[in-house]
Amino acid sequence: MFYKNVLIIIILSCLSLTACDNNSPVNQAEPASNSEQSEKNKTLIDNPEQTHKDKEENPSKQKQDSSSQEQNKDTAKDNENSGNNQTDNTNDKVLPSITLTQGDRGNNVSSVQQTFNQLGYSLTEDGLFDQNTAWAIKDFQAQIETLNVDGVYGPNTRDRLLQAVEGKLTINPGNGISQDSESHSDKQERDDQEKNYTIVSNPSDILVLVNKNHRLPNDYIPNQLVIPNVRFPFDADLPKKQMRKNAANALEQMFVAGDKDGVDLFAQSGYRSFDRQEAIFAANARKHGKKAANQFSAQPGESEHQTGLTMDVTSADINFRLTTDFANTDEGQWVKKHASNYGFIIRYPKGKTNITGYQYEPWHLRYVGQKAAQTIDSKNMTLEEYLDAR
Repeated sequence: MFYKNVLIIIILSCLSLTACDNNSPVNQAEPASNSEQSEKNKTLIDNPEQTHKDKEENPSKQKQDSSSQEQNKDTAKDNENSGNNQTDNTNDKVLPSITLTQGDRGNNVSSVQQTFNQLGYSLTEDGLFDQNTAWAIKDFQAQIETLNVDGVYGPNTRDRLLQAVEGKLTINPGNGISQDSESHSDKQERDDQEKNYTIVSNPSDILVLVNKNHRLPNDYIPNQLVIPNVRFPFDADLPKKQMRKNAANALEQMFVAGDKDGVDLFAQSGYRSFDRQEAIFAANARKHGKKAANQFSAQPGESEHQTGLTMDVTSADINFRLTTDFANTDEGQWVKKHASNYGFIIRYPKGKTNITGYQYEPWHLRYVGQKAAQTIDSKNMTLEEYLDAR
């Protein structure tokens, strides 16, 4: 019995110890150690397939990130374009829409001066439309064939100025008219004394003599300028399409006759203002030198084109150029033979440079009326010789 009791006590003690072992923290799951976590991270890095798989399983976040980046790029681009448009719109708002001339003052003039300075001019932005501002406008106009070179700021000049600021036109300050040529008052008076000019008193006469010794008034503009209904190698309605009405009518008749004889004449250059001629001569003088330019290009006031009685004609056979090769074309030969029947002469004939002051120009036709033209042609005279013989 004693032994039986002892055995029961031993069994109960063992059962008690077993219960304690089951509740011991030794048997509870322990958190992964640092080394084990490192191994796990290493496994992810060494197993790119798993990483790729994870990305595939969560594409929405990637798409969101990509969309965000594209949106940022578009926003930056929009901001850049907005800045450019804002500049263009600012110029459009700042430039006045009214006409301004020398002597005007105020904020409108300042805005024009500021805009010209953006193109590289150096004007004082004082709101005074002075001689320098007038020169800048004329220089600008001289570089654009469709503009009148008058130094007046108006709607057409404003439109081209906006295009230049926007980079749609290339303007080089000083390339149109030399700034020195703007001091007309003193410079022209000195030149007149040196060259002994005569300012013609009858600029509207169809027999007016215009050459290096007989100058038209600076402000002379012919009356009744019209565009003759003839062929031109260009479509734009430029001032150089114009002639005085009587000369234009005669030119139309001559072109009709030429068409009947199978020649295709083209009119290239008619009326030119004093200021446009100034720009042309200045450009030629820069390129060839003043002395050389004076042999083929008239100085302002000395050009027959200002009379509105002259038209340069050309042919498709010489690509519509104004060159002595015109004399060898069917059109050039027809003009030499028939122009006087319609009141035109070849104003600068071959071998007469010592009289006219200009080299041979078979394309340069001057209207003098039928009677005078036929006399001059039949006697192989120049206009100078014809007038001297009267």
